[in-house]
Amino acid sequence: MLVSCPESKARRVQDHSPQSFPPLTTERLTLRPLQPSDATNLHRLVNDWAVVRMLSALPFPYPRPLADEWIASAQRLWEQGREYHFAITGHENGKEMLIGAAGLKFDRAKRTADLGYWVGKRYWGHGVASEATTKLISWALANLDIDRITASVIEDNEPSARVLLRAGFKQTGTGKGTFRARGGEHPVRVFTATRDDVFGAVEGDATPDQPRPLLLVAACALIDADGRILLARRPEGKKMAGLWEFPGGKLDPGETPEAALIRELHEELGIEVQAACLAPFAFASHAYERFHLLMPLFLCRRWKGNPAPRENQTLAWVRPQKLSEYKMPPADLPLVPLLRDFL
Repeated sequence: MLVSCPESKARRVQDHSPQSFPPLTTERLTLRPLQPSDATNLHRLVNDWAVVRMLSALPFPYPRPLADEWIASAQRLWEQGREYHFAITGHENGKEMLIGAAGLKFDRAKRTADLGYWVGKRYWGHGVASEATTKLISWALANLDIDRITASVIEDNEPSARVLLRAGFKQTGTGKGTFRARGGEHPVRVFTATRDDVFGAVEGDATPDQPRPLLLVAACALIDADGRILLARRPEGKKMAGLWEFPGGKLDPGETPEAALIRELHEELGIEVQAACLAPFAFASHAYERFHLLMPLFLCRRWKGNPAPRENQTLAWVRPQKLSEYKMPPADLPLVPLLRDFL
């Protein structure tokens, strides 16, 4: 028997407290929220003129009590959703070791974040900063409600500029920053990274009269008993990562839209849908630079099983009047007012 999905809350990464946040991992590193127990090792690493002279907000010498105060402040800011600060750690002889720190300061209204990071001098030249920053910005753009990340580097810090360029940043300007350890203002280089810079651009919009291959994609608006629609957020590593979309996917050769949706909804969400429960609703037609997307949208109110992410997506049940608050690919946008008016 087919059943509708029970009540479910949207899964939003920014609701995590630092205590419940799942660490970010790379081949060699772990990025986790700072803890009070990090203060001693943090002070040992950052109280170094070679490190502090490159950082705008820190004094030199760096007093030991300041490490405790800063970590406590970082935890409060995390809980408020204003800043996320991470310890960069590795392992040596089976034990965790602190390597440095990285953080994001948010401007929610502008959907931007400002990146800062540092690594202890003994770990310079090992690719640690590049590995940590690449992971952090990839995760942030794929999971947080931001569209770009900025960073600034003092003019004589060429290694840090190279780290940003390798991570996908582009220099977008210059300016001045106040560096407490150096006692005044100094020129800085300003860098910016967007979702396309980090994950690769989906071929941009094109004029409709340019010939290009037709890409057929089927999508489904799953509607629960409370009248909410299921959106899926594209996971880290995919093009357009971080954008919300209706579940679905490409049609295989010779496949009908209904058959494609039955297959895709099972693969992506673990649910079973019958063709009779898929109602054609509207379609999107959008010209990208290298292909033209044609996407029929179906409505479905009955299925078997509870939708669950099987491909690292984030899921959110959204009321129709709230759909416009979720950043979507350009091809999906015309469907939003149609759904909102119909439901």
